Amino acid sequence: MNQSIFPQALTIAGSDSGGGAGIQADLKTFQQRHVFGMSAVTAVTAQNTLGVFDISPIPTATISAQIKAIAEDFHVQSFKMGMLGNADIIRCVAHSLQDHHFGLCVLDPVMIAKGGAPLLQPDAVSSLIEYILPLADVITPNIPEAECLTGVRIDNAMDAQKAADKLLDQGAKAVVIKGGHGAGNICTDYVFLPEENFTLDAPRFNTPQTHGTGCTFSACICAELAKGENIAQAIRTAKAYITAAITHPLNIGHGHGPTNHWAFTDE
Repeated sequence: MNQSIFPQALTIAGSDSGGGAGIQADLKTFQQRHVFGMSAVTAVTAQNTLGVFDISPIPTATISAQIKAIAEDFHVQSFKMGMLGNADIIRCVAHSLQDHHFGLCVLDPVMIAKGGAPLLQPDAVSSLIEYILPLADVITPNIPEAECLTGVRIDNAMDAQKAADKLLDQGAKAVVIKGGHGAGNICTDYVFLPEENFTLDAPRFNTPQTHGTGCTFSACICAELAKGENIAQAIRTAKAYITAAITHPLNIGHGHGPTNHWAFTDE
């Protein structure tokens, strides 16, 4: 098939040696959604389901070279950004994206690993807001990430609206505030688009097998956008995909295990 019409997506993110999050989760999701995936690695982590034990940022020259190489040979319809790590990498990626265009952008503002390890240096948050957030066609923070980016405490739908308004003012085109960290028996995601706002609900499933949920959710949105879906439908599909991935656990590892990327079908 001609590469100009076969869906292709890029992830710019960190590597997870445990395979549950980061570029590994992204590429698995792309594959399951019938999209050819490629990656620009920003950091190499030593981690498993029990925690993160080492983080080695990739030199910015190598990150730029990866992005340039992809741009020169592939027809990327959409891309996502995950773990960027520090201010230097953030500026490097933003600068590279001025020269190379990869279609619609999904930003998963990765800040803290599931086990609590920091994945974004605190002094880099302002750089993320300044350089990366305005590039986002969709931003997908969980509640703690949205609170960090906006300074708004989120306890209910009205709070989510206030936080989303700030993210939109900062340059994002659409916002999904994920409800996995919320309370209650229903997990509610708040979606704010230029043309409509809506919520997506799913029963809360009590499991520790949730490593890589944010990466997987945003990667599914990215994959659907690469196939030409509109943003609203891409988000709905991603909600169904991650719900299936969480509620059909693989029970791998001894800690926060990975989600099940095989669980969802369109049938």
